[in-house]
Amino acid sequence: MDRLKELVTFIAQSLVDDPDKVEVHEVAGEQTAVLELKVAQEDLGKIIGKQGKTAKAIRTILGAAAAKMRKRAVLEILE
Repeated sequence: MDRLKELVTFIAQSLVDDPDKVEVHEVAGEQTAVLELKVAQEDLGKIIGKQGKTAKAIRTILGAAAAKMRKRAVLEILE
């Protein structure tokens, strides 16, 4: 699951103005991993995007990568 964490970190750092403040924490369950993404307050809009489209795209990529590993992953964006 470290690869999924690296993937989300890379995507988030590419989108924000302050990449040093990007934090991804993994909460592992038996079947599902929850990845909690935290960014600087002023970068929150860049991660969510208009009408949540950027967040949805990140979740889609994460879901596809997790499926390839025969896992399930959920992305939570923390404020």
